[in-house]
Amino acid sequence: MNKQGLNPFLPSYEYVPDGEPYVFGDRVYIYGSHDRFNGRYFCLNDYICWSAPVDNLKDWKYEGVIYRKNQDPSNRRGWYHLFAPDVTEGTDGRYYLYYAFDFLGIMSVAVSESPAGPYAFYGHIRYADGRVWGETSGDVFAFDPGVLMDDDGRVYLYTGFAPKKALPSIVTGFKKFSMKGGYVLELEPDMLTIKYGPELIIPKVGQAEGTGFEGHEFFEASSIRRIGKQYYFVYSSVHNHELCYAISNRPTGDFRYGGTLVSNGDLFLNGIYEEEHARNYIGNNHGGMVEINGQWYVFYHRQTNRHSYSRQACAEPITIEEDGSIRQVEMTSCGLNGKPLSGYGRYETYIACNLMKASGTARVDKLFSRWELRKHPYFTQEGKDREHSPNQYIANFRSGSIAGFKYFDIRGVTKIAVEVRGKAVGQFIVTTSLNGQEPAAVIDVVSSKQRSSFTADIRLENGKQALYFHFQGKGVPDFIAFELIL
Repeated sequence: MNKQGLNPFLPSYEYVPDGEPYVFGDRVYIYGSHDRFNGRYFCLNDYICWSAPVDNLKDWKYEGVIYRKNQDPSNRRGWYHLFAPDVTEGTDGRYYLYYAFDFLGIMSVAVSESPAGPYAFYGHIRYADGRVWGETSGDVFAFDPGVLMDDDGRVYLYTGFAPKKALPSIVTGFKKFSMKGGYVLELEPDMLTIKYGPELIIPKVGQAEGTGFEGHEFFEASSIRRIGKQYYFVYSSVHNHELCYAISNRPTGDFRYGGTLVSNGDLFLNGIYEEEHARNYIGNNHGGMVEINGQWYVFYHRQTNRHSYSRQACAEPITIEEDGSIRQVEMTSCGLNGKPLSGYGRYETYIACNLMKASGTARVDKLFSRWELRKHPYFTQEGKDREHSPNQYIANFRSGSIAGFKYFDIRGVTKIAVEVRGKAVGQFIVTTSLNGQEPAAVIDVVSSKQRSSFTADIRLENGKQALYFHFQGKGVPDFIAFELIL
């Protein structure tokens, strides 16, 4: 089988959330923070970069570490962690990487001659009088930069962090910051000095009445794109599992709410709002948009390992309508493939876009989520954090668990096999819709500690199909892979 575009689109050992995609030259680059497999906090690793040819989004190349946390003079001991970055090309042809550490409220810039780095420390964002932005109580909180080099050469920086409850003062170094929503600043041509702002552009929860942002107020994850004469501001809302967008005719204000782009639980699809209806385990979300060969995509991330500290990059194609609106897209297993996945062959289960137990899903960003979700299925891998040897799978696939995969181009499939591990006795019931109907296949399994495969006949109509695997039985199997057989 030829290589295909999958979700997550990077190797399954890679944990790059907060992805900001850009096309520079003939390649698309993905910049994000860098989680550690099964880490205990956000963004424990240094920044890395991956890139792919614009005409082959299935062929991602590891560009290596592009910036280390201890390169910043304020973090020589590496105690603080590199949160979500953004990148732009300057008028001088160099590439500028904007970032903030943890919850310090200070934003820094690194620079490189190449989009793939390596980057060198350049300076801290500062006021015209030389004072570093964020050093003084009362400053707007610098967090999650989004940067835009406009067509006229003016540079705009977007930021903000607006939780429902204020952060404990010890987290912010006992400084009191302004956290009222999403903000914009204009920078001088030096890419460091504040020329204008910060100005509030998107309100936080509790301050949005009459603005049109009610129910989707700003939380974090600023990202900005210019599309024609319109400015699209992408952000994570107060729900935090969804990426929303707002539109304006100018970069510094008058943004109006547009809608939801994507949710990492498929919430808000078809008018469904309640979190108990999530089709995947939800947590924070962050990403951006990019146009590649005439097709627009939204990049986002999913959660793994029953917590928020090992997130993975995903992407879906989106359509910008003639009126500028964008309809919310569903999560799929084939985001960058350009079409449904091949309807035959072996697939590893880490590409599931829907995952839940019989009673539904849950949030993974709670303090004791690992304990609360101990009976839920989850994505994980064998071994330690690394940059090689992918082997991710679905663990803890107890009775009532469901894994969904969308979509396949079915053509003449006659049999289906599942590969499982762990002591379990029962059946894998395969359907083409989440809520069930006449099973397409029923696969009897009697597994052991070793990987074992089990096969059954399957009845599927040709064409675009989703596949959902429901386990009914006893034991706690790991769901490794499945195969569609002609």
